[in-house]
Parts: sequence; structure tokens; C-alpha cells
Amino acid sequence: MTFPILVTTTAAATGAATAPVTAALLKRASAPIPVSLTAVLAALGVAVAAARWLAGGWPGWWLPVPALLAVVAVPLALADLRHLRLPDVLTLPAYPLFGAAVGAAALGGGGPSLAVRAAAGAALFGGAHALIRRATPGSLGAGDVKLAGSLGAVLGAAGWPALALAAVVAALLSLAVAAVRRNSRVPHGPALLAAAWLCALFPGAA
Repeated sequence: MTFPILVTTTAAATGAATAPVTAALLKRASAPIPVSLTAVLAALGVAVAAARWLAGGWPGWWLPVPALLAVVAVPLALADLRHLRLPDVLTLPAYPLFGAAVGAAALGGGGPSLAVRAAAGAALFGGAHALIRRATPGSLGAGDVKLAGSLGAVLGAAGWPALALAAVVAALLSLAVAAVRRNSRVPHGPALLAAAWLCALFPGAA
């Protein structure tokens, strides 16, 4: 087995192994999701991140960030799609988890500026969503605001333009889904998570 195949296979297996844990946490929070589907999607997300690294997309110290984001994003997106909820049981632990991943990336070669951008990004992205919810309460849920703070840390670390790009892409995705479904009540969490993951997958591309 060649090295790239070994790495992507191991990455996929690692992503899949997290599914029973995240699914159990969401079940306890009365937001059950299919374990098998979660495992497949998490495995795919982590494998894509590993493949992007192997292709020379970015240094190895950045790999834990998009990989961890995939592991957290998949169950949260499924929960929001199925139950219109982003349970605290995953949105709150995302803060220390993403903080640890970004911190490791900073120590691994990204430098202190990476951590500084992450902290600022969390405050800016989370604060902006909190203001939107306050101004128009029906536009965002409390879970969206909690999620935005942790995602802001990832986006800030990926680069300042990623904050604006993710916000625009997420809004367009949610509007597109609402237009197709002809329903104004569309969960915004999946769009936020997808946009953040793409920005983490292509840091600096914004």
C-alpha cells in the first residue's frame, strides 16, 4: 500500500470512528442522527482534507483544522437538517476543540499570528451573528450564533478574507435552499458549516 493511500485510508477510518461518539451525544440531547450516514460523511470529509494535504495544498500543521471541522460539522449539519437544532452538546465543545487545533497549528509552524487571527475571528464572526439575531430575531437561531463563534476561530486562522467569504457563501447557500424548497424556514447551520469547511480546505484562497 502506497503512502498516500495509507494516509487517506487511515484518515477516513479516523473520521468514521468519531461517528458513534457524536451520534450518541446528539441522541442524549434529543437530536438523534443516523450513525452510518454520519460515519460515511465524516470519513469522506477527513479523507478529502488528507488528500488536499498530500496534494501540497498546505503544510501538514494545518491538517488537524479541516479534519476536526469535518468531524464536528457532519453531525451538527445532520442534526440541524433533521431537527432544526444545533445542540449545545457539540456547539460548545467546538470552542476548545477548534482552539486546540488552531493552537497546535500555530505551534507547528503557523506562528503566533495564526492564534491571534483565530481569537479575533471568533469575536468578529460570533459578534456579527449575535447582532444579526438581535436585530432580526427570526433570521438566526441561538445555535447559529453559538456555532458562529467557534467557526470564526477557524475562519480567522484561515485568513481575514475567509470571514467575509464564508458569511456570503453561507447566506447564498441558505437562500438557494429556501428558493428550491419554497420555504422560508431553512436551517442556516449546514450552510455555515459547509462554507467554513471549504474555507479551511482552501486557506488563503479567499
